[in-house]
Amino acid sequence: MATSSPASASVGAPTSAGGAGGGTGTAVRTTERLDALVADVREAVGRGLAPDVTAYLVGEKLAPHLGAADLLTPEQYEGDVAHYRQHLLHSEADGSFSVVALVWLPGQRTSIHDHVSWCVTGVHQGEEHERRYRLVPAGPGADGDPARLVATEDVVNPPGSVCGFAPPGDIHRVWNGCTEKAVSLHLYGADIGRLGTSVRRVYDLPATEH
Repeated sequence: MATSSPASASVGAPTSAGGAGGGTGTAVRTTERLDALVADVREAVGRGLAPDVTAYLVGEKLAPHLGAADLLTPEQYEGDVAHYRQHLLHSEADGSFSVVALVWLPGQRTSIHDHVSWCVTGVHQGEEHERRYRLVPAGPGADGDPARLVATEDVVNPPGSVCGFAPPGDIHRVWNGCTEKAVSLHLYGADIGRLGTSVRRVYDLPATEH
């Protein structure tokens, strides 16, 4: 998997639209291409390999579908002026993985966060900007330095790019820094239909930026 793998209109949790597959929520329309992607991901996840290896394999399955006109329905390209929008496309019945489309209007972004599971992201349309961080723990004792974040890398993910990671070391912020809508596919090793989000923790800490 190629690793390429963040303007601020909206921050924090996305607005969400229904689920499909085995998860909770209202079933949404699907496409033959999305069904094929889900089958491929099911095979990769079913191998029961380590999270980082699973993320790599899932990225390989996702890459050929990015940019295809028949991957999503028109409704799944719809954004929200208040926040970036999450369309839950599939939750596997056993909770082992989920597929989500995120729609970003210009300037919309996430908080700084990490994840509940492995994650694979592929850019379907537009560009997705990302800033990655390292957590510096608090120093020992009452007089120790407070915990803080240090920015380690800025990445611009163009159309067709795929990146994947597994906790720990998965702290980042993502945003649409362009003037047009961006759409990305996110796959997680968790039941997003039940959890509602892939975020494990939001980091409200001092950050040393580039």
